[in-house]
Amino acid sequence: MSDRQKTLKREYIFEGKGLHSGQNVRMKLSPAPVNHGIRFLRKDLGDRAVIEALVDYVTYTQRGTTLENGEVRISTLEHLMAAFYGLGVDNALVTVDNFEVPILDGSALPYVRAILPDGLDEQGAERQYLVVREPIHYKDEKSGSEITVLPAEEFSVDLTIDFNSHVLGVQKFHYDGSTDFAREVAPCRTFVFFHEIEFLFKNNLIKGGDLDNALVIVEHPVPEEDLARMAALFNVEKVDRLPEGYLDNVRLHFPNECARHKLLDLLGDFSLVGRRIKGHVTADKSGHRINTAVAQIMRREILRNGNN
Repeated sequence: MSDRQKTLKREYIFEGKGLHSGQNVRMKLSPAPVNHGIRFLRKDLGDRAVIEALVDYVTYTQRGTTLENGEVRISTLEHLMAAFYGLGVDNALVTVDNFEVPILDGSALPYVRAILPDGLDEQGAERQYLVVREPIHYKDEKSGSEITVLPAEEFSVDLTIDFNSHVLGVQKFHYDGSTDFAREVAPCRTFVFFHEIEFLFKNNLIKGGDLDNALVIVEHPVPEEDLARMAALFNVEKVDRLPEGYLDNVRLHFPNECARHKLLDLLGDFSLVGRRIKGHVTADKSGHRINTAVAQIMRREILRNGNN
């Protein structure tokens, strides 16, 4: 069976706010030629302000993944990159007029809804793969996060999250070639704990966050004055805590939606390897920092051996 590179069939436009900057951004996704990969063009900095979507350029991983090369910076790109990976887009040019990708609804679903009905263009070159030949194991002693990648014929992931939360519990999700990314992963939104929100605002983060683009986990009943303060932060009339432990702004798509979103983040971060991966991933308490650390190990293998 042919396994050729693919690109978009046409251009797509998205507009919205950056999650952390709160700044408006207009983003255009365009088809690109074979072996182009995914690249970002910062149109506001000029026609040559291009950065490749590669882990080589990762500089920051707090609450999102940031790439920088000289003056060119792109932040919070992981949901878009996951959509490209999940849909099978190998080559595309992403043009933005600001430094942060719009958060939209906090998932990859807006991209899927736009691209999937059109399908993709098959191109005249075979895909290249990173074939994992030796086990890779990485543990972040500070967070307790661990990722292991083992040799395998196809790409698959077994992911577990555990935030020591009685609301979330321990959640798991398995992803492989039979998983319907569009239905089972793309709709899963980012999440945050209620007690973290004020801290994030005070540290100049989530200025573009609102109650339409995140699940808010509320571990314990909170006083009315705290709920009122939260409503004021998000400029809404009222918020409340549901009995199952979530803020009442949204409803869960899946009981393990948070684990599925972490899988989405992992796909986005691992796509920065620059090739599709043949290997089995076990991820425990994963996040952007450990995802990109492991992606860097795999990327070095490509640069060292031209592995495919």
